[in-house]
Amino acid sequence: MLQKVKTVPRIITDFSSIDERDWEQLNHGDNPFLAYAFLNALETSASVSADTGWQPHHLALYRGDHLVAFAPTYIKSHSHGEFVFDWAWASAYQRHGLPYYPKLLTAIPYSPVSGPRLLVKADHPDADLLRQSLLDLAIGECRVRNYSSWHCNFCDHTDSATLNREPLLARSDWQYHWYNRNYRSFDDFLGQLRSRKRKNIRRERRQISESGVRFEWRRGADLSQQEHEFVYACYRNTFMAYGNHAALQAGFFQDISHNMPDRVHIVLAKRGDQPIAMSFFLSGGERLYGRYWGGMEEVPGLHFETAYYQGIDFCIEHGIRVFESGAQGEHKISRGFVPSETRSFHLIRNEAFRDAIADFLIREKQGLDDYRVQLDQHDPFRRDSV
Repeated sequence: MLQKVKTVPRIITDFSSIDERDWEQLNHGDNPFLAYAFLNALETSASVSADTGWQPHHLALYRGDHLVAFAPTYIKSHSHGEFVFDWAWASAYQRHGLPYYPKLLTAIPYSPVSGPRLLVKADHPDADLLRQSLLDLAIGECRVRNYSSWHCNFCDHTDSATLNREPLLARSDWQYHWYNRNYRSFDDFLGQLRSRKRKNIRRERRQISESGVRFEWRRGADLSQQEHEFVYACYRNTFMAYGNHAALQAGFFQDISHNMPDRVHIVLAKRGDQPIAMSFFLSGGERLYGRYWGGMEEVPGLHFETAYYQGIDFCIEHGIRVFESGAQGEHKISRGFVPSETRSFHLIRNEAFRDAIADFLIREKQGLDDYRVQLDQHDPFRRDSV
């Protein structure tokens, strides 16, 4: 029987105060969004802070002076940048004269990417107990500080084993991921698609080629200052085009490009020597993550080529197993992406609201399951290719 781990809980309000050597001992599955440089850059660039509604409130367990478990956690005064939508829950609280904010959130800011959330020291014999202790710490913080709720978003399967129990509520959704079936080339991949889908993709790629646009892949560390400024301008332009706020600061992109040189990849779309669009990617754990896309002029098909087809090409060339191109987007299915489940867990302290939300989640889950069946009808792959 496992012995209870003697640990001391701490709340970390400044990520840079963590010893990077201790951080590297945690099991974060080579997930780039859990790299020390990534989480630290979010804070040092002021992309997350109390002023932006993401006040660092990280849950940590120490044995002596050494970090043995950690959950990236923030006090939230809104629900922006989470991608697990609880606006209706907040509205219901408000209608009943109750505060929903502040709430406590364990997640990676602005990043709808699944991965470990209850991190423990690699190969620790009491890993399950450490995860349970992090959960207990989250629940205790909500009680002591009177937060309405705690949310743990985009959890991996290991965390789900700890979190999928009372009093937490489970929630799921669908994203669209591309899987590399040991393709030898992009044409090899296309050969697995139905004729109509294959012809459409070839038409889109030919359209871009005939427009005179070419593509250059760069590591983040290889970008010039002018190119860094172009990347950030494209990022901001995408958000502004939809009336949204570009939350990440320019310094964030430059910091991770410098400190994570082998994980940051940018493809520049150029006409002649002039860049006109870009896509920003991260890699790690046999996955490529498409994070941001933006352009400075309208070119038919440029978004699909820059954000999706270039990423697929990259995965095939480098033997990367999975391409996650971001949240939502049914249009990805016809381009070879398939539905993949994401999971989150929620502690709702008010019992009446907990019961109401639990009922809502049951109905939502049934709707999502029905939706998944409908998506199968749009599967782009040939029946004989599986």
